[in-house]
Amino acid sequence: MRMPWYDPTRTYEENYAEGPFGDLGFDCDNRGEPAYDFLGFKVNLPFGIPAGPLVNSRFIAAAFKSGFDINVYKTVRTRAKSANEWPNILPIDVQGDLTLEKAKKGLVVKREFTHPLAITNSFGNPSFPVDIWQKDIATLVASAQTRPGQLVLGMIEGTYWNSTDTEEDFVNDWVLAARLMQETGVHGIEANFSCPNEGDRVKRLLCFNTEKSQTIVDAMKNKIGNTPLVVKISYFENEQDLRDLVQKIGGLVDGISAINTIPAPVYKENGTQALPGGPWRLKSGICGAPIKWAGLDMVRRLKKLREEFGMKFFITGVGGVMSAADYDEYRNAGADAVMSATGAMWNAHLAQEIKSRHS
Repeated sequence: MRMPWYDPTRTYEENYAEGPFGDLGFDCDNRGEPAYDFLGFKVNLPFGIPAGPLVNSRFIAAAFKSGFDINVYKTVRTRAKSANEWPNILPIDVQGDLTLEKAKKGLVVKREFTHPLAITNSFGNPSFPVDIWQKDIATLVASAQTRPGQLVLGMIEGTYWNSTDTEEDFVNDWVLAARLMQETGVHGIEANFSCPNEGDRVKRLLCFNTEKSQTIVDAMKNKIGNTPLVVKISYFENEQDLRDLVQKIGGLVDGISAINTIPAPVYKENGTQALPGGPWRLKSGICGAPIKWAGLDMVRRLKKLREEFGMKFFITGVGGVMSAADYDEYRNAGADAVMSATGAMWNAHLAQEIKSRHS
């Protein structure tokens, strides 16, 4: 396997300061006029890298150079927050699809990263202070404007910062994060409704709370106006819950992205907890090839609901995209754009391979 350009053997802070590594940043052939519509812009190819491995502007600039045309800056907050203790990425032993039943039973780490690639994603959505990430993104956007057909999106997350914070405080933090991100000049904003972003205040992901999701989306759109807003959601096992969410926010947002990860308890071979920390860190988001079925299923369901409700939001398909054939499968399922994190991390040439297939 190629060396990943986000190095799992180094801490988040070391990757931020020294990366990217590996091949990311080679010159991809980006000739041709942007021909695909996404969020009101024309892009070269509706393919890129979601929030996660692109931890700062150097990573995104390198991704653009290597032909990834829609890239999302790793999740930021309105205040600084440290990353979870290293390690954050471990190889996982998964045979076939990671079904929800398999995930509930728990998974075991293996010794090496091998195909089919499955990994833990356990960072805790860290954030540098606002003045650092705002300046970094703004500088990136200014330089990216000279590259036609490529977009920078910024992922945000609202936070309960204190035990005394009210629901109104939480909503206001989302709005503040959206405004601060808008000030950088990004082409669009992604809102992370698919991670446990409310800590101990609730026991489920924000995207599964339809009323609160609608309140936050409405408040953010009132603040950011015409700046495109995409909401990132998780896999929905219950169809009625997904219908309710799309019915409430589908007419407000510019896009819905799915999926993030499939959470599962992760153990060492001896049965002990694999990731260091308290019991709260037993579960990790699982990424890679075994979750492709879930991403594809959500794309098909979102497309069907969009047509049923007569809505116009864009659909971004994410999860298990490891090859050019996977990209085609997502596009055929109804994705307006496709993104790859794990696959792209270990294959900086993935965008070029897709473009060669479609040239």
